[in-house]
Amino acid sequence: MNLKLTTIVSGNYKVVMSRFDRDLFEALTPKQGQLEIVEFTGSKKGDRVHLRFLSPIKADWVSLITEDGVNGQQAYFVDEGETLPFPLRYWHHRHVVEKVTEDTSRIVDDITFKGPNALVTLLMYPAIFIGFYPRKRIYRAYFGQPD
Repeated sequence: MNLKLTTIVSGNYKVVMSRFDRDLFEALTPKQGQLEIVEFTGSKKGDRVHLRFLSPIKADWVSLITEDGVNGQQAYFVDEGETLPFPLRYWHHRHVVEKVTEDTSRIVDDITFKGPNALVTLLMYPAIFIGFYPRKRIYRAYFGQPD
């Protein structure tokens, strides 16, 4: 199943992408429950992100950054789940920052995920949407809104 969210923010797309660091990651971390960032090495190919959920469930989530790139119109990186909490079986999250103008960018969270079967995957959609929709507000606060 695929979920795609877009947010317009202030800033050149290369500058916005360069700020996809631990500070932004911490700002984006859901506030529900307890969560520990065990490891965050960055947003470049070969980097890793390891989260540990402490409550209401106990589980680890480890993603590997499998690719990154930049061209004249966009910058991106992809994280893929290595160790996923139940019931997730597959996770592919493409983070894209597109050039809108010289000082305005579009952030795209393009997420593909799967559960153990089609029904569970469908039932997970609302939870993943609710978990990621607040990013729009956080991105606008972090980077600013265009004039």
